[in-house]
Amino acid sequence: MPFGDVKQTLDLPPGYTLVALRELGDAFAHGCSIAAKAGAGTLVWVRRYDLVEFAVVLEPDEPLRSARRAFFAGMNALGDAIAAHCPPEREVSFDWPDAIRFDGGLLGGGRLGWPKDCAADEVPEWLVFAAMLRAADMAHIDEMQAAAGVSLLGEGFQLAETDAIIESFSRHLMTAFDRWNERGFDGIARDYLERLSGRGEGQRRGIDMNGDLLVRDPKGAGATARSLVEALVAADWYDPRERGPKFG
Repeated sequence: MPFGDVKQTLDLPPGYTLVALRELGDAFAHGCSIAAKAGAGTLVWVRRYDLVEFAVVLEPDEPLRSARRAFFAGMNALGDAIAAHCPPEREVSFDWPDAIRFDGGLLGGGRLGWPKDCAADEVPEWLVFAAMLRAADMAHIDEMQAAAGVSLLGEGFQLAETDAIIESFSRHLMTAFDRWNERGFDGIARDYLERLSGRGEGQRRGIDMNGDLLVRDPKGAGATARSLVEALVAADWYDPRERGPKFG
């Protein structure tokens, strides 16, 4: 439940319900804990100065195996939201599948949650897409460590734009799902892959029906697959001890 004395200040489109938490809250964990009752469009927001942290509840209509591809719609929406507010000629990119980089520095990442007891061939009652971006440099991090990462304020964003990124994300996410419903998943995959780093010369990449990354080398036979689920569980960009994005 939201804290009663936390004002709801985000300007979200119709269809969203805001749940605001104090700065010690955990948007991803809270979103997963309330998803079954709260329903689609519930957006959990942690009011913090140093992080942009939020999670949104989704209600898919297909089996978990393929429904997890909603993660890519969320990443696209987040990338588009950052790009809409960043200084000109700056690059937003992804490391497979969940890390977000800004001009090469690690800015944060995305996460995806689903019911633990849901089988891959069952339609999940809910999914939760969550995001965390470093908004400001942390005072307790030494200079060499901090230099390996970036923050929104350190890269020229304005303080007001940190909240605006969440508002922009909510609109881009709705657009992404509308596009998916009307034209299929191919456009979602294409937009994600355009921002994905690490492409070798001549390689062809795609997203499988289960969300895995397929890489085809012109000199090799067939395609190699990189597991989406294994990478999401690892969440290599996230530091659980600091409860924030890693530096590096």
